[in-house]
Amino acid sequence: MDTYLSAKRTIMTPGPVEVDPRVLQAMSMPILGQFDPAFTNIMNQTMDQLRKLFQTENEWAYPVDGTSRSGIEAVLASLIERGDRVLVPIYGRFGHLLVEICERYGADVHKIECTWGTVFSEEEVINHIHAIKPNIVACVHGETSTGCMQPLAQIGKACREQGCLFVVDAVATIGGTDVLVDEWHIDAAIGGTQKCLSVPAGMAPITYNQRVEEVIARRKKVEQGIATKDDLDEPLRGTVVASNYFDLGMLQDYWSPRRLNHHTEATSMVYALHKGLAILLEEGLPHRFARHAYHEKALIAGLTAMGLELFVSHQHKLPMVTCVCVPVGLDADRVRAFMLHHFGVEIASSFGPLYGKIWRIGTMGYSCRKENILFVLAALEAALLHYGTKIETGKAVQAALSYYEQTEKSAMA
Repeated sequence: MDTYLSAKRTIMTPGPVEVDPRVLQAMSMPILGQFDPAFTNIMNQTMDQLRKLFQTENEWAYPVDGTSRSGIEAVLASLIERGDRVLVPIYGRFGHLLVEICERYGADVHKIECTWGTVFSEEEVINHIHAIKPNIVACVHGETSTGCMQPLAQIGKACREQGCLFVVDAVATIGGTDVLVDEWHIDAAIGGTQKCLSVPAGMAPITYNQRVEEVIARRKKVEQGIATKDDLDEPLRGTVVASNYFDLGMLQDYWSPRRLNHHTEATSMVYALHKGLAILLEEGLPHRFARHAYHEKALIAGLTAMGLELFVSHQHKLPMVTCVCVPVGLDADRVRAFMLHHFGVEIASSFGPLYGKIWRIGTMGYSCRKENILFVLAALEAALLHYGTKIETGKAVQAALSYYEQTEKSAMA
């Protein structure tokens, strides 16, 4: 078989997910030069689309080339100066990632942790903000490792009152549920393309406000070779950002009318993001969010009818990731391998203390469709029966179908 032709897959992980065919088609369009007016027009349109996605009036909304982690690192690298106090609430794997990045840039990191599968009360986080008086609070909105979503609105308000910056990892939630950047007083938010946007991994959309821009301007240094005399004469008012590639000062100039040549843009990925956002905005944010919640309910109906236990079922469950407890004595990875080999269906394991204890099923973006819900339930049931697990046979798909039929009849009534 041609090594470039992969077998058909139904991808039901928390990322990456299936890419909308229209996005793949857009990626095949001819390459334009990065300063061609036809291309810079697409860049400007993409910035406007991102403002709508993040529900913000921020001037700055653009993608960082690289996976989601590149956007997180670019924001933190550009904000953190050695010794800055950063508060990180940890309720899963990706809170630890924020700590890792902050520590590498010399931050004085203060961690608070809660049990995986739970979230913090906003009051608890706010109390730590008052006690620690951080320069930055960095928090994950949707923790895909546990299937939980942290409330943010009051935390953002407290940060604004305290005078600290609020940085939010919205990689898992952007495009799948509300991320109200302005309303929640988020100073900088980072998204990802490979989850609810249904675009291939390779770009990290970010947005930030004037408070962040002021820090960027104070630390700005244009690299030798492209700096003008005015750039060189501008006095440095802060420490230089340690990373050249992730320096938002130069990335901002690249996405501004100045078009400073910081890097060569990933043209096809911009096409992909532009098309993916156009599809999302055509569907409409409220409708898209409702679609994620709708298919989540069908999946849960099937899983519970099968007799499986949900790892998270409280009010702070992440709408587009459903975590399922692995039955005692069952090899979780063998079940996943069976589903992939025989059905071409992929679900995910988890990390750290939850590895082998839960499966994570993603219902994100283009993967969040009725046929995919039914197929993943059928494949999981077949795998469990193959390995002798005691379940309610034949009920999962029927329960999901009953949910779909009831809701469809209600909508038509």
